[in-house]
Amino acid sequence: MIAEDFTYENVRTVSHAIARYVVRAERPGSGVLVGYDTRFGSERFARVAAEAVSASGTPVWLATDACPTPALSLLVRLRGAAGGIQITASHNPYRWNGIKFKASYGSSASPAIVAQIEAELEKVLRDGIPALPPRKDLIQSLDARTPYLETLAALVDWDRLRAAKMRFVVDPMHGAGRGLLRDLLQRHGVQCDEIRGTRDPLFGGVNPEPIEQHLEALRHAVREGKYDAGFALDGDADRIGAMDRDGSFITPHQIFSILLWHLAGTRKLTGDVAKTFSTTKMIDKIAAKFGRKVWETPIGFKYICDRMLEGDVLIGGEESGGIGTKLHLPERDATVNALLLAEVMAWHGKRLGELVAMLEREFGEHHYGRVDLTLKPGQKEKALCHFANGKFNRLLDWPITQREDMDGIKVYLGEVGWVMARASGTEPMLRIYSETTRAATTKRVLDEVTKLVREL
Repeated sequence: MIAEDFTYENVRTVSHAIARYVVRAERPGSGVLVGYDTRFGSERFARVAAEAVSASGTPVWLATDACPTPALSLLVRLRGAAGGIQITASHNPYRWNGIKFKASYGSSASPAIVAQIEAELEKVLRDGIPALPPRKDLIQSLDARTPYLETLAALVDWDRLRAAKMRFVVDPMHGAGRGLLRDLLQRHGVQCDEIRGTRDPLFGGVNPEPIEQHLEALRHAVREGKYDAGFALDGDADRIGAMDRDGSFITPHQIFSILLWHLAGTRKLTGDVAKTFSTTKMIDKIAAKFGRKVWETPIGFKYICDRMLEGDVLIGGEESGGIGTKLHLPERDATVNALLLAEVMAWHGKRLGELVAMLEREFGEHHYGRVDLTLKPGQKEKALCHFANGKFNRLLDWPITQREDMDGIKVYLGEVGWVMARASGTEPMLRIYSETTRAATTKRVLDEVTKLVREL
């Protein structure tokens, strides 16, 4: 939390640990890039991080303005830098801030890299930070916006987009993606407007997370302006949300499905699919149609990234709206995904809701839901033991036919669908996910499991 444990001192400490890792395990002469989001004080925290890294003798490039996390990732890769530090709390409430480290390949640091940084941090906490002054002569300015937009411009078919004469509106939720997608579309002759594009460290009173309950402003804008679609970006512009022309929310699962169907089917691009354990089974069905292997990973985009680095993966995604493709980076990027969604619409002459309906006709309906339960100490452990116990063999009308435990416990209810329980690693919270063939059934399952857990 800003000014409580997210302080200049702690940012300096963690940045020093990152610098130690870079000096020991990377090519420090290639430098570290530092970016930041639009939160309160992020630019000042970024300056502290840059000075801490420079004190190690490592060159630093510090962004001149707030920038999306994926823009920093891209520049790390394009410049061959040793890594990148992004000051951001992503989609979390305005009171919070954090540090993301981006590895030299331009995406989330692997678990192995994180472990090395944590080991360095333990040494710093034990021994302290050497009394070395910052090397301000090693800190240079970084324009993250221009090369980012130039790279994104090569990803889609602009002729099709212009010919479709569609109109879009983008909602960066007062975050780091403001102005970028709008300017890129307008520059290429595609009509696009923007709402909530000013810097507001309070994010307009909502969390900068592009889920339905936070996007009433976008729904209103789409309907009132009669736009063909609306696209929302989270606080650091790596997660996407979307709204259809009629104001219907398009879920991240549906976005992932549309993009896979388009890239594998329409554009016939090669490669497998990676998805996290909590993601829709529609992905499996679409992948099977096009003969693509599905790699399932634990929850967290770092695991998707690992899979994308290991082999030919066309697209990888997670339940929370983070999606990456081999067209760009092994990194989630909301602006890229919005561009690709616009391309799908233009290519097929269909709005987003029509694309979802088309997929449901071919692959069946998939209705997804999630609830987060804050529990008493010990209660989430009891719930997971209950899910894992073979004596738990029926839920409501359905027998439990299969269990999986990659990340949490998932139980299958025959052909109806599945429900999953997963504990938060940092809070007394249990997340319950479910996907079934009917929206009412998914609600029944979530309600029943919530009741069951509360009674344990």
